Amino acid sequence: MTADTIDLTPYHGVEADAAWRDEVRELARQRDAVLLAHNYQLPEIQDIADHTGDSLALSRIAASSSASTIIFCGVHFMAETAKILSPEKTVLIPDERAGCSLADSITGAELRAWKAEHPGAVVVSYVNTTAEVKAETDICCTSSNAVDVVASIPADREVLFLPDQFLGAHVKRETGRENMHIWAGECHVHAGINGPELAERAAANPDADLFIHPECGCATSALYLAGEGIVAPERVKILSTGDMVTQARATKATSVLVATEIGMIHQLRKAAPDIEFAAVNDRASCRYMKMITPAALLRSLRENRDEVHVDPDTAARARGAVQRMIEIGQPGGGE
Repeated sequence: MTADTIDLTPYHGVEADAAWRDEVRELARQRDAVLLAHNYQLPEIQDIADHTGDSLALSRIAASSSASTIIFCGVHFMAETAKILSPEKTVLIPDERAGCSLADSITGAELRAWKAEHPGAVVVSYVNTTAEVKAETDICCTSSNAVDVVASIPADREVLFLPDQFLGAHVKRETGRENMHIWAGECHVHAGINGPELAERAAANPDADLFIHPECGCATSALYLAGEGIVAPERVKILSTGDMVTQARATKATSVLVATEIGMIHQLRKAAPDIEFAAVNDRASCRYMKMITPAALLRSLRENRDEVHVDPDTAARARGAVQRMIEIGQPGGGE
């Protein structure tokens, strides 16, 4: 069965009302579970979670939590990362069909073949990858520390950077590294936020700050607009999701245009309610993130579904790549 033939209809039929919230909280208590929600989740899922944030930050919270069960409201690779960092805990994802176009853009076999073409190269993988790919990786990175990770590698070593081509282009631009090879993967949602769209919105909102995720197809365009003086350079912020929340609390702007998945707007409005936040592309919604519905979360807690497993050897090798990243410094925003 391929991804194209899997039924991806979300679980429905449950309202996110007071009775739902009470049952979710009580079942979580009974299961000794911590509820984690990614920034791109539905607002009602974000609001009921114990912690909301980027995937790596949430996985680290889960690892330090005393809870024996982790309910990860996000996409599958995120729940895998939580299991990698907390192998002794039960990890549930409310809908195991919630995949990721970026993580699916490279397999372990494809990475092994790429490594064979570049013997001795250092493999740097974005955390938005499967456990199998992380296990073939030398060091992981996040969108906020990718530049530092690549800069830490000796200049004479080739670098294989994967899987996101837009984040890779950002890192290559920032480091000036010529011996860096970039995998041609992308997040279909971020790739769809394009330069002309950004330019049009920026022209209509000349005083707005621009919060741009480096996975976006428009990141290069944002820097071009700043370089040409079309947008004040200080208004262009290339940020991970976690760093967007921090910047929202610090900015002096009264309005912000946000180039990332639209679920982020809810978290930004909570962080800075006096600022007007608007999406550059209000159609930038990830269908996989939105599969974690109130019905799916309740099903997961009632039925102990869907448990995430990672082969112990794969998890151990992947854990090494994540830990080497953390040793470089605080990874900040995960994606």
